[in-house]
Formats: sequence, C-alpha cells, structure tokens
Amino acid sequence: MKQERIGIIMHGVTGRMGMNQHLIRSVLAIRDQGGVELSDGTRLMPDPIIIGRNADKVEALATSLGVERWGTDLDAALANPDDTLFFDAASTALRPTLLKKAIDAGKHVYCEKPVAEKLEEAVEIASYAKKAGIKHGIVHDKLDLPGLVKLKRLRDSGFFGRMISVQGNFGYWVFEGDWMPAQRPSWNYRAADGGGMISDMLCHWRYVLDNVIAPVKSVSCRGVTHIPERWDESGNRYDATADDAAYATFELEGGIVAQINSSWCTRVRRDDLVTFQIDGTHGSAVAGLHKCWSQHRVNTPKPVWNPDQPQTMNFFDDWEEVPDNTVFDNGFKVQWEAFLRHVAEDGPWNYTLTEGAKGVQLAEAGYQSWRERRWIDLEDLNI
Repeated sequence: MKQERIGIIMHGVTGRMGMNQHLIRSVLAIRDQGGVELSDGTRLMPDPIIIGRNADKVEALATSLGVERWGTDLDAALANPDDTLFFDAASTALRPTLLKKAIDAGKHVYCEKPVAEKLEEAVEIASYAKKAGIKHGIVHDKLDLPGLVKLKRLRDSGFFGRMISVQGNFGYWVFEGDWMPAQRPSWNYRAADGGGMISDMLCHWRYVLDNVIAPVKSVSCRGVTHIPERWDESGNRYDATADDAAYATFELEGGIVAQINSSWCTRVRRDDLVTFQIDGTHGSAVAGLHKCWSQHRVNTPKPVWNPDQPQTMNFFDDWEEVPDNTVFDNGFKVQWEAFLRHVAEDGPWNYTLTEGAKGVQLAEAGYQSWRERRWIDLEDLNI
C-alpha cells in the first residue's frame, strides 16, 4: 500500500483541548489507524512535531505519547520545508500573528476558534491566507457531533416542514473555587485574559446555526457576570470580570427565531449539557451531544391547560429517538481527516478562516448589542 507523509507542526497542544482532542484523539489516532485514505488509495500519514515554550513539559508529553519530534523553537520548525501544515491551539491573542508567520513560511494553516479576538484581525488574517493561496481552516467541531448530525439529517429530509424556531440551552454550574475546586481555568472569568461567555460560545453558535439550521442575520444579546468573585487554581480569590452567562436571540434566514442561553451558572435538568430544539410546522426535534429525539405532527399530543389538577401526561413518552444508522467517530478527528484530504488532494472543505471570522463577527455583535441594548444586523464579510 502506497503511503505519503505529511509533516504537521502542532503548537499549543500541551493544554487540555489541544492535547486530548487534537493531538491524542485526532492526529495520533489517525496515525495509529494507518493514516487517511486518499482517493487513489494512498494512505496519508501524519508526522507531528510538538512545539511549545516549556521544554520539560513538551518533552514529557512527546515521550508519554510516543511522538519522536518536539521542540521549543517555532521559527526553526516553520523553516523546515518537510513540514507543510501548521496547527495552533494556543492563545487567541497571539493566533493572527502566528498564522501570518506560518503563512509567510509557505505553510497551510489550521487552528482552533476563535481565529482572533477582534473582527478586524480575523478578516485581515482570512484575507491574508486567501491571497497567499494556501489551504486554511478553523475547527468547527460541534458540527460532527452525532446529535447535530441527526438534526441536520432531519432538516435536509424536510422533516420539519417550515422551520419556525430554535431553542438552545448550554452550560452547567462551574464551582467558584473556594470550597470546591472549579472545573474550568480561572482565566475564563477574567476579561483582561480573554475570558467571557459571549466571546467563547457565540463563535460556536454562529457555525452551528449557519450550518445546521439557517444563516444568522441579526442578534440581540445580554451578557451578565452572575458570580463576581472566584478562586483560582492556587486557591487565591480574584474578581470575576468576564461575562459568565449570555442570553441571546438570533434572527435567521427565512424568519426563523433562535434563542440560546449559555451559562456557567446553571444547574442541569435536561437531556445533556447542551440541547437544541427545532420546531417546525410538520415536526420538532431535540438533540444533545449524541442523541436526538423527534416528534412528527401526527404523533403530537393534544394537552389541555388545567392549573387545578396535576399534569397527567408524560410529555417525554411521545418522542421517538432518531437512530444512529452509522458509526460516529470523534468530531475533531473527522474534521482533521477532511482537512488533511483538502491539503493533500484538494478534497472538499468549507470551514475556512473566513467562516472563523464570521464567528468573531457574531461575538462582537453580541457585545455591541449588550452595550447598546439593541438588535445588531450582521453585514456580509467581503473577504
């Protein structure tokens, strides 16, 4: 079997997300399965080099995972013509600069979201990549979650009829860190360090709504800092200055109204940590990360409002689970395989840096809506 190597510079993968989802469960999993099969039968084999600032940490990670190549000199790695792809999962603030440096070195680029902190920077780097003629992409991992794949199948089959509305609920209770350690890094709750629910999650909701339901046209958003003080990883108290919840309403193409609540200050009583419900004239469906339930109009019950006696209907009984009908792989890995094919043989790829800029655009519009207490229309990005 013919095999072709692709060298990947992986920057910022010592953190939780970069290490677990991108390095271990994607690139190394692809390597362990024998590479990605191309259209001519060739197996494209990733050969990663881990780059980071802390030599001891990077070496320990590489050794533990059987990665032979590692280093701390990014410039030297970019200068190596044998490595053609640069991936970044480190600081958002530094990402546009790092991507530009990689593009100048002739590398294709792939990165975590958001692509930048500011829309101007996001548009600039997307335009820069386009003009350079390199392959570029941004992670849209939630699109390959089984639950959302099933929702999209229902939409594409016409199950919903005319879609009317979307309800989304995301989040869980993140402990303050005093009597119980927090489950998320403390920087998430400091605005100066890039924290904030709106900047974090509206980037996700942009590509989810655009691709699973319909394109976003405008937004009305209210951010809140519900918990004003928290305790960091060392047990030190700090002021929580970033928004820890966002309550947003979106107008989608076709007059569809979407409402999504995102909060680190809510206790979960629903099917999953994130759920999306689409209601349409012919049917409705609710999806979590993996499972999806549907209710067609012929199976819709006819409840009667009666506040004088306890509810006798169990509304969960009238929903039918949408079957898997296929084997679902890790969503990050699925997108890595697609992007590697895109780089190697110009396989299909839609999640470019331009799409990443759209996510930043929605986050900025969300903050603007909060400040000015009004709806914000989204303009087309000419990139």
